[in-house]
Amino acid sequence: MNERSGGEDETATWPVDLRGVTESIVTTLGPNDRWNVAALGLFADDPVTARTWGNTRTRRNFHRQGGGYVQFTSDPVDFVDAALSITERDDPVLESADAWVRVAADQVDEGTEDGTRWEAWELRPLESTVRDRRVPTINRGFGAVIEATVAASRLGVAGYDDAALRDRLEYAASVVDRAGGPRERKAIERVRRYSSW
Repeated sequence: MNERSGGEDETATWPVDLRGVTESIVTTLGPNDRWNVAALGLFADDPVTARTWGNTRTRRNFHRQGGGYVQFTSDPVDFVDAALSITERDDPVLESADAWVRVAADQVDEGTEDGTRWEAWELRPLESTVRDRRVPTINRGFGAVIEATVAASRLGVAGYDDAALRDRLEYAASVVDRAGGPRERKAIERVRRYSSW
């Protein structure tokens, strides 16, 4: 299924309902004309906002290009690659994306927390597509993979307790072992490979 919403006008909308903090993948065009792939938490404010932490490629590319492609996928391996590795592609939209939205990103705030600089971005939809609609299922292993990426990304960061983070990672791995499928197991192995866990 392929549904389009709007172009570069006021009718463009988010292709999914957002609530709380919705985890997504964002691609931003770098100076090498390749699309950097990263994880991005979306705050379901009105307007939708996101934060970049540190001097990331996403932050630099948002400043340079003014936007990117926010994507929604249920593939845990793609999410781990986005969250914990440096991944670049020739095309902005992942094959696993069930929906995507091209956004304009405007910096609206900045600050420092525990020695790490952050910037807040307002994200405005310019164009969106739904590729696949599916009946939602709940897989505890997928949720554990997402939690593992959060914990792994905070290892060695001031303000976080590494021992507590490692405990969270071990617990997440045990959930994946009990409740995950092959893609979740592959994803948790990539968390181990990409992090100092």
